[in-house]
Amino acid sequence: IYYRRRFFDYPLKLNVSMLGKLGWIEAGRLGTSYAGSRLFPRRPETTLEDFFINRFGHRLYAMFFRDYTEKVWGVPCREISAEWGAQRVKGLSITTAIVHAFREALGRSHDVAQKDVQTSLIERFLYPRLGPGQMWEEVSDRVMAAGGEVHLRQRIIGLDRDGSRVTRAHVQDLETGHARWMPCDAFISTMPVQQLVEQLAPDADDLRNVARSLPYRDFMTAGLVVRRMTAGGGSGAATMPADNWIYVQEPDVKLGRLQIFNNWSPDMVADPSTVSLGLEYFCRERDDLWSMDDGRFLSFAAGELEKIGLIDRRDVLDGTLVRVPKAYPAYFGSYSQMGKIRSYLDGIENLFAVGRNGMHRYNNQDHSMLAAKAAVAAVQSGSADKAAIWSVNSEDDYHEQRD
Repeated sequence: IYYRRRFFDYPLKLNVSMLGKLGWIEAGRLGTSYAGSRLFPRRPETTLEDFFINRFGHRLYAMFFRDYTEKVWGVPCREISAEWGAQRVKGLSITTAIVHAFREALGRSHDVAQKDVQTSLIERFLYPRLGPGQMWEEVSDRVMAAGGEVHLRQRIIGLDRDGSRVTRAHVQDLETGHARWMPCDAFISTMPVQQLVEQLAPDADDLRNVARSLPYRDFMTAGLVVRRMTAGGGSGAATMPADNWIYVQEPDVKLGRLQIFNNWSPDMVADPSTVSLGLEYFCRERDDLWSMDDGRFLSFAAGELEKIGLIDRRDVLDGTLVRVPKAYPAYFGSYSQMGKIRSYLDGIENLFAVGRNGMHRYNNQDHSMLAAKAAVAAVQSGSADKAAIWSVNSEDDYHEQRD
């Protein structure tokens, strides 16, 4: 975490380094705030603000959670459902952080699986040498080697139904513009719920209105190649921090998170004497950030990184910009009525909605893969039961506690 122009470990570690950067007086205030939240928790716990304060205290929440979270979602934490915290932060709290710190001090386990570690505290994992795309290239190769077909840059522009089954999909090739109908025995969908409901239920106005109002956050990454970072002495990659991701808690910039690709895998960087950075911004389609032309945005992003003291913009060698619409399904607005959409989709026997957009659920990649595996198992067994898919990354105990 980058806060007050200083680096803090994430997951947060209550150690001498952190206390030294905050100062003992501030550390005492954090402890007092945490004790107050434990003695007098917010009830009922309905918002994300409630969720964070109950686990960390108001002061720690304001320092290390609020600004970044509100950059991501574009609304105050008090307007976001606590369900987001239950799915993403899970069992992390001051207590689990302290226990984890003691275990680390006694000796780090070399087990990559880390089965006894809270998800939010995991620090080591396997990573493809050329990035996550390498894994899906391998999957594609295996599908085709087994006689299957993979069609890229295709868009579903229409669906046909016969009662409770999807019978065929209207598919458009984005390269040629050509469209064709393809029959299907099963339809596994990762398209945004908005689009899926629009195509499946053209006459169900109430359902379509809920789907149309589902909120999303869009995402932009400014990729910059720089000679060096100004986080330390030396030159080139020698100056960069050792982190993969840096969460930027500084309120005076719009930058939300910074990736250092050298640290994901050195093979992803063409020139190891340079530093390859990904500056992540959260926005809405057609807002001021999204609408900015590429060159102007890259200049803006470099200026923000310089402003918080991490680069000198004169060291920028190259840049590129990637826009990703509907990257983050959001937990506010008409999301409270998502149950209506799930019930409708589950009633279509051979339709299986998976993935972050397909389920309108802020899953990690591994959760999305598990949901897809559950869908394939249902297809293979001839089952129309979708319960196993929706149970992935579902905090049932938390929902029962709220009820």
